[in-house]
Amino acid sequence: MLMELTVKNFAIISSLTIPFEKGLTVLTGETGAGKSIIIDAIGLLLGGRGSVEFVRHGEKKAEIEGLFIIEDARHIEAKLESLGIDMEDDMLIMRREITHTGKSICRINGKLMTIGTLREIGQALVDIHGQHEHQALMREDEHLSLLDQFGGDTLKKALNEYRKLFTKLETTNKRIKELDQNAQEIAQKTDLYTYQLGEISKINLQVGEDDQLLKDRNKLANSEKLFESLTRSYEHLYGEDKGLDYLSGMLSHLESAAGIDEDLQPLFEQMSSSYYLIEEASYSIREALDQVDFNPSLLEEVENRLAEIEKLKRKYGSSVKDILTYAETIERELEEMENKDIHLEDLQDTRNAIIEDLTIESETITKIRKQLAQQLEAALMTELSQLYMEKASFHVELEQTDSFYKNGQDQAAFLISTNQGEPLKSLIKVASGGEISRIMLALKTIFSASQNLTSVIFDEVDTGVSGRVAQAIAEKMYHISVGSQVLCITHLPQVAAMADQHLFIRKENKADRVKTEVISLNEEEKTNELARMLSGFEVTDITKENAKELLALASHKKT
Repeated sequence: MLMELTVKNFAIISSLTIPFEKGLTVLTGETGAGKSIIIDAIGLLLGGRGSVEFVRHGEKKAEIEGLFIIEDARHIEAKLESLGIDMEDDMLIMRREITHTGKSICRINGKLMTIGTLREIGQALVDIHGQHEHQALMREDEHLSLLDQFGGDTLKKALNEYRKLFTKLETTNKRIKELDQNAQEIAQKTDLYTYQLGEISKINLQVGEDDQLLKDRNKLANSEKLFESLTRSYEHLYGEDKGLDYLSGMLSHLESAAGIDEDLQPLFEQMSSSYYLIEEASYSIREALDQVDFNPSLLEEVENRLAEIEKLKRKYGSSVKDILTYAETIERELEEMENKDIHLEDLQDTRNAIIEDLTIESETITKIRKQLAQQLEAALMTELSQLYMEKASFHVELEQTDSFYKNGQDQAAFLISTNQGEPLKSLIKVASGGEISRIMLALKTIFSASQNLTSVIFDEVDTGVSGRVAQAIAEKMYHISVGSQVLCITHLPQVAAMADQHLFIRKENKADRVKTEVISLNEEEKTNELARMLSGFEVTDITKENAKELLALASHKKT
């Protein structure tokens, strides 16, 4: 749920922090007070389209920050993990800034994100619905996805099996397309690969060869210095009055001492071993000295060999291993192109086999969806009847296409008739604002749990309704708020009366600037605001009594 929203220098809002609560929160106030601006700010926070027009006049940037508490993050856990975002205490902080130059800066838990990523996470947390913006429910291309969400684990398992096969089909089709390209392109690629393979094969590369050559070059290039250093090392150890001579004398005296004091025997043995090790090392230095090679021609050969390898690295890879791997790849592709017809036939056989299996899985999915469609139709009719649309008809039109898509071969569209005797029409073409509000609420009641949304926002979606329909809408919104936090801008007193939290938005002129304020109303203030909403202007004792009666009725409905 959205726990807190902070907005700074956004439109007519200077600085505003709004704490939200669980359940149903309503925002009311006079027209133009800034209610919809708050929803606009939330929409922008969730990745909506930004504009410099949102930046308050005279300021350098607008800032919006939202604190979300996500008790069940399973539906976005994998995405957050892939982005390297850790949640502490189930908290997610989303932040967006828009500068006066139009630049957007987005962060999630302090980590910079693209607007696309912010939108992807935001849409998984909050669903915003307005009179003319119904998002997933009002986009026909999303109807199949919504039906699938209604399906549960049985459909999910069948879709997983189908998608594995679909991925194989896409891979196979890609290989067929590559092999089936025009002859001229294949001939050009064959010539290129043949040349490249010959160039690599000609110098007979060995893995690790370049590293050894670099060592050899270093030795050959510094052979004089190496010879001098080894010679001096050897001379310090070997010869009359040299290191080993002194150590030998020391060892002789220590042996005499150990003959007197037995406790010195271990020391003598230790020094004796060290002496022989040093003596052996002096022989190794002498051997290394004999192997120093003053050979300018060999150095030139090493340099030339390294130059050949470096030339190949610039073309085919950063190491000898990468070059050899590339050679194996193009050799395999050459073989495929030279035997194109055989490979093409094998791939087409593979594709036909996959299509047979896909068809079986697709038919299973279609069968499940047909059953789900009937269940959804019945559930929606129940919801609509409670919203005084008992004469309406609803139908899920499911059509199986000839093509395979990621989610099967089916296409779905929600059709509805709002009046008895009228033909079914696409849901997105239903014209009446009041009817759209009720249809959308009915669908939201059914889908809110399956969508795993933490918050649902309604921006004046109750426009065009009144009386008993308004009361029914209020009760539906409250019902949705039991499973998901609901924020609602409303002009209906029936909806406001059902609120668990009532926020009043007002606009004031201070220091020749407009300022928007948000006030959390207590019980007495709720009564006065409901009375204003009922009367439209003047609050009287009668409207106050009506407001109290409405609040009492709402309290009874909640129990």
